[in-house]
Amino acid sequence: MATWPFFVILAPFTVMEAKVNRFTLASREALLCLGLTLLYFVAWYASAYWISPQLLCLGIPLWFLLSCIVMPLLFIVLCALMLNHLFVDVSLDATEEQHEN
Repeated sequence: MATWPFFVILAPFTVMEAKVNRFTLASREALLCLGLTLLYFVAWYASAYWISPQLLCLGIPLWFLLSCIVMPLLFIVLCALMLNHLFVDVSLDATEEQHEN
């Protein structure tokens, strides 16, 4: 059964795989960051421009509350969750163990 690339990107790596596939892991994490950034932009744009300026919440325009207060806080939490659950610590030392052939 074929899996979508999105599910492959979200699949966590083990530490042993991280040692072997350091560059694959780096590109996976870069794609995750890019995806979260694009999602933030779309969510910000939608909350800033698609919500009527007449809607108010606590005396504040709803578009401002969502795009400038709620959305950044939500994505800070999403970034922290992504760092804790999807990123793997990798040694950045220049020396690597040689594999036996």
